[in-house]
Amino acid sequence: MIKVGDALPSATLMEYSDVEGGGCSIGPNPVDVVKASAGKTIALFALPGAFTPTCSAKHVPGYVEKIDGLKAAGVDEVWCVSVNDAFVMGAWARDQKTAGKVRMLADGDANFTKAVGLTLDLTGKGMGLRSNRYSMLVKNGVVASLNIEGPGKFEVSDAATMLAQAKG
Repeated sequence: MIKVGDALPSATLMEYSDVEGGGCSIGPNPVDVVKASAGKTIALFALPGAFTPTCSAKHVPGYVEKIDGLKAAGVDEVWCVSVNDAFVMGAWARDQKTAGKVRMLADGDANFTKAVGLTLDLTGKGMGLRSNRYSMLVKNGVVASLNIEGPGKFEVSDAATMLAQAKG
């Protein structure tokens, strides 16, 4: 499992774009994790699934609400990672009004999630292999803090915790 001081793994996430520009076409676009995090401070949070109750009611909205504070604390970008496809993440981004605030990144094959060692097996519950709920502050591609939730919990990966760590 990834730990503080480790570099993010080499992986490609997918991001759905509603508008063309900045080298991105409409639709899913690849995001090279190593290149996209280089030279930046990233508040990354991951969760089990788009449109799920806690994720939609608390986790994503918290980061959207705290974006100004996170930016003021030196965070360049906020990433939400979930084992869903880019089309679902794009629809969820529109639903949660994350444009310009939180990058909604799809880990469709769970390659990133497996590489960081934070999978959650929900086989038998109709969801298959997913991501555990966690957050990490990443500086220039290296994990500066890591907050992993216990099973069924939402206590340490929230935006308020991340904001306090970014300020620290």
